[in-house]
Amino acid sequence: MAVKILITDPLAAEGVEILKQIPDVEIVERVKLSPEELKDIIKDYDVLLVRSGTKVTAEIIEAAKKLKYIGRAGVGLDNVDVEAATRKGIIVMNTPSGNTISTAEHTMSLLLALARNIPQAYVSLKNKQWERKKLMGVELYGKILGIIGLGRIGCEVAKRAQGFGMKIMGYDPYLPIEKLQELGIQPSEIDEICQRADFITVHTPLTEETRHLIDEKRLKMMKSTARIINCARGGIIDESALKKALAEGWIAGAALDVYEKEPPEDWSLFDLPNLIGTPHLGASTKEAQQKVAIQIAEQIKDAITGKGIFNAVNYPSIEPTLYNVLKPYVNLAERLGRFISQIMEGRLKSVHITYRGEPFVSKDTTAIKKAVLKGILSGIIQDTVNYVNAELIAEERGLEVKEGKTQHLENYANLIEISLKTDKRIYYVAGSIFKKDEPRIVKIDNFDLEAIPQGVMLVTYNEDRPGLIGMLGTILGEAGVNIAAMTFGREKPMGSAIMVLNLDGEIPKRVVEQLKAIELIHDVKVVVL
Repeated sequence: MAVKILITDPLAAEGVEILKQIPDVEIVERVKLSPEELKDIIKDYDVLLVRSGTKVTAEIIEAAKKLKYIGRAGVGLDNVDVEAATRKGIIVMNTPSGNTISTAEHTMSLLLALARNIPQAYVSLKNKQWERKKLMGVELYGKILGIIGLGRIGCEVAKRAQGFGMKIMGYDPYLPIEKLQELGIQPSEIDEICQRADFITVHTPLTEETRHLIDEKRLKMMKSTARIINCARGGIIDESALKKALAEGWIAGAALDVYEKEPPEDWSLFDLPNLIGTPHLGASTKEAQQKVAIQIAEQIKDAITGKGIFNAVNYPSIEPTLYNVLKPYVNLAERLGRFISQIMEGRLKSVHITYRGEPFVSKDTTAIKKAVLKGILSGIIQDTVNYVNAELIAEERGLEVKEGKTQHLENYANLIEISLKTDKRIYYVAGSIFKKDEPRIVKIDNFDLEAIPQGVMLVTYNEDRPGLIGMLGTILGEAGVNIAAMTFGREKPMGSAIMVLNLDGEIPKRVVEQLKAIELIHDVKVVVL
């Protein structure tokens, strides 16, 4: 029976030619399908190939009866419900490095255009106006560029900016200071960059921690001559605050390639004379599109012909029989990694993973280690992290990784422990698999508990006192935030304690601030798994 491949976004011809080499294959190209049309036909296909235009929702995945692989010709997976695909056993692949250079170059293009008012000058000439004085710009030489997020793209931007004689300040808490200094980058905090930089560019993923990372407060910190660029993800900059900052002259200008809604719903942002923009063109070069098309086609070809699975974000590159045994632990390990990375603070220095129990002693735990690293790194760098590149990225960032195995157990038949060291303190989390392959977090720092690692989780470090739960419940209730599950841990009665709540939806930042204001609560973390 033929392997049926559906392509729903334009794919470079070089990639399609590679797919045609697969024995007994049927390739159908149907671009610009509506969600309803895709849902109706997806049941007949084994492979779905997309770029950023197609939204592969849980509803569409549920309608897929034969689908084995989803391929994304590009880095970001915002348009693919990876969790829904994983639940259904569908392998999701992307091309992590295909558009690094294109995005870095586009960032520099916007940086130069912003500095020299090039788009405004062109429009002025089109209108038969000669406005040299009005359109005077600034040089890049000697100016400070602040880079927030130093993954592959951020580092490539730094190299190019250094070629223009710019001084680089960089924020990336997961890159050792020594590595930053080696790259000629001054290690800095975000607020410090906002206060000192002449130009600021963001290169982080979009997570709950980075959403509106550049908000009204930070925009007000910036110099009136500062300019900001975003070629990473829409939503990292609060657009409503940016609009106000540009209109009222808090900063000199902004350049955007990505937006909170695409296409934008509020086009009035483009009425501002000190804003320039492009329609998400960061990866839109012939070279980048050829690279990602060739890469994803080769990966799909290898998977179908049995040569191996590469750059899968939800499947490690190990033998299927071993994966079937380790699958629950791989899932647990990644969730533990994602959890601990969202409660930690400071610069990441080392990770120590300990495997306890019979399931691990006689087996190769490489896949579990990779899952831990994937979980830790996925939410904190712009580059897509998968089972293939997780160890390499950790090595590039100078992250020390150690492992240990033991059969010694006390309360659980199996246990994965992660000790994560930052420049502030050591964080600890442990998890176990319960019956029916159910993952649980069973210890956070010194606190024993049994929490379900899924969805939106609210973690509070607090004092064990009467009435605290009531106060917390009242605040959440008044905000319309429903609690799905709650678990507690404490060192001793009336002592230090922790609460972990599973919520039915997102929790607004203002509610988090309300909780932090409670005297008995020392810290609040929102974790999204």
